[in-house]
Amino acid sequence: MDVKEVFKLKTIAVVGASRDPAKWAHVVPLYLKQMGYRIIPINPSAGEILGERAYKSLLEVPEPVDVVQVFRPSEEVPKIAEEVLKRRMERGDVKVVWLQLGIKAPPGVREALEREGIALFEDMCMMETHARLFGHTPLQPQGGKG
Repeated sequence: MDVKEVFKLKTIAVVGASRDPAKWAHVVPLYLKQMGYRIIPINPSAGEILGERAYKSLLEVPEPVDVVQVFRPSEEVPKIAEEVLKRRMERGDVKVVWLQLGIKAPPGVREALEREGIALFEDMCMMETHARLFGHTPLQPQGGKG
């Protein structure tokens, strides 16, 4: 899948979304929400983020998910990929896994996702990519460096 095609998809589940406006895991989903995307926060310790109900896991989300955006350490990617693959088998919905800057999939994860028709983007900021492609200005964290 071409990177521009990702931005035609409208529902993004954000694994590791943060309530803290000083963190990129808050700023990037906020930017995407402002650009018209449906954001579904995944954070086991939050009830609500960005005015949206937060879920404890990807498997709890009742509505269809197009993109799974990940703000968790690379070591957690295999577990997240397992949940993505389970959703894909049960609901047929996830089309893309997007790992934010600094996050990479360990060996075998890309192959497992691609076998099921799921595109993987690694070590890229979704906000910066969108802003560059569509001529928007990225947001900055509030009160810190994130």
